[in-house]
Amino acid sequence: MTDVRALARSEDEKLDRWNSIPFFAVHAVALVAPFLVPFSWKLAGLAVLLYYARMAGTTIGYHRYASHRGFKTSRVFQFVLAFWAQTSAQKGMLWWAAHHRNHHKYSDQPEDVHSPQRGFWWSHVGWILCQRHAGTGEIKDLSRYPELRFLNRFHLLPPVLLAVGLFLVGGWSWLIWGFFVSTVLLWHGTFVVNSLNHLWGSRRYATTDTSRNNAVLALITMGEGWHNNHHHYMSSANQGFFWWEVDLSYYLIRLFQALGVVWEVRTPPEKIRSATIAAESGSAAPAAIALEIQI
Repeated sequence: MTDVRALARSEDEKLDRWNSIPFFAVHAVALVAPFLVPFSWKLAGLAVLLYYARMAGTTIGYHRYASHRGFKTSRVFQFVLAFWAQTSAQKGMLWWAAHHRNHHKYSDQPEDVHSPQRGFWWSHVGWILCQRHAGTGEIKDLSRYPELRFLNRFHLLPPVLLAVGLFLVGGWSWLIWGFFVSTVLLWHGTFVVNSLNHLWGSRRYATTDTSRNNAVLALITMGEGWHNNHHHYMSSANQGFFWWEVDLSYYLIRLFQALGVVWEVRTPPEKIRSATIAAESGSAAPAAIALEIQI
């Protein structure tokens, strides 16, 4: 049983109001500005396009490469992945990967930076908005690269350049829909993996946490919704372990592999894929795939 005292909020885990102003300001602009800018389906399409373009950078750059080393690449393309990922405005690659590795080391335990045991709000966004997790943490394998340290220090550079570029090309309407609206959707599209993906879905593998597989979230997050698969075998470049589990991020990784910019792409061995709850219990019944709510 989880120690309630370990889950209690310390002073540095409370909302950092001052440093959270930009986060809430972006939400305010995204919510209000579309009513002041003439709506068009082209603008909505721009928001969706940049949502998925940057979701790909988040899942491939931050997560499958930097956090789990699911494939290898050159130093140049490593920088490209970092810059691409950071257009999502989710801080630096070093910060993101260091905290995500902590999550897997202590998944669902009190030490987990965004443990769902501490409530939906905390796992979804509360942990980001406090002082305790503002620092990067230790990540020796990536911090030895000065260009990654530079991007980590000036983590707002990629999203600001994106915002400026959108404004120069399409004016206020492109800035509002292509950056502000798209960014808010992207943030919460990413955050649901930490929160909702531990509550909603099915469990194929007997992991020590509450991770779940969810086809709906997989479509929203370009494959990250196969979260129970991921927690079962974290270093894999693919999170959809079977052909019917759509994993758009992995398809892009395979494209990069075909182009020669990434290599040694890791996938789960058959013995890992087949070690399901049903198989280990001796049941002949297939693993459940129906979605369910468990709170």
